[in-house]
Amino acid sequence: MAKPREALQTLFEKLLGSRNVYFQPPESVKLNYPCIVYERSGIRTDSANNKAYLKHNQYTVTYIDEDPDSEIPDKLLELSYCSLNPGGHFTSDNLNHDVFTLYF
Repeated sequence: MAKPREALQTLFEKLLGSRNVYFQPPESVKLNYPCIVYERSGIRTDSANNKAYLKHNQYTVTYIDEDPDSEIPDKLLELSYCSLNPGGHFTSDNLNHDVFTLYF
């Protein structure tokens, strides 16, 4: 049985249509564009009766592409529990970045 992060990796690769998906890449890794870069950024816990009954890993997901009109950000927003961060779009080095929060 695949671990949740491995399942998320596979989901991103299918959504993007390539293997340019990077989990917490070190600075030495050269990114190929378009790509998805993601990292764990927390855990959301739902509680009842003073006990945690549901836990979801929180990820910060960044889609990076030269194309400002890519359809991938829209596809990411179709995922359950995914939202664009406030001020979540910016341009750096002529690359468009869209930053999302995803619970998975």
